[in-house]
Amino acid sequence: MTEERRSFLRNGWHWIRLAAIAVLCYPLLRFVKFKAPRKPRLVKVEKQLKVGDVYLDEDFVLFHDESETWAVSRICTHLGCRLNFSEQDHLLICPCHQSMFTPKGERVAGPAKRNLPRYPVEKLSGENAKGFVVSL
Repeated sequence: MTEERRSFLRNGWHWIRLAAIAVLCYPLLRFVKFKAPRKPRLVKVEKQLKVGDVYLDEDFVLFHDESETWAVSRICTHLGCRLNFSEQDHLLICPCHQSMFTPKGERVAGPAKRNLPRYPVEKLSGENAKGFVVSL
């Protein structure tokens, strides 16, 4: 009888240690899955834009009209190709698969299913300040 009792206590101790390890590892596993929010990257465009002007950057396209200034991503939502701006058609066109987007980033045609992301734009203010800041 005592041998059975010892093995029962020994096995119980193993289960208690396993449960303690699981309880201690749970916060660590939650932390591993944690994703910190990404800080926006600020890009300064030191160029004065006239009404109707378009500024092409590597990551975004900046548009300026009478009422507002806005920026849209220059990366196609289909497979990540860099978009070109057609001044004749006034469209952003993907050279890889011919997806087309309006200057506001809305999908017009092609295999892309989503619109382009828009980025907030702030106009620089001050005496000698000219240009814009785009938050990517």
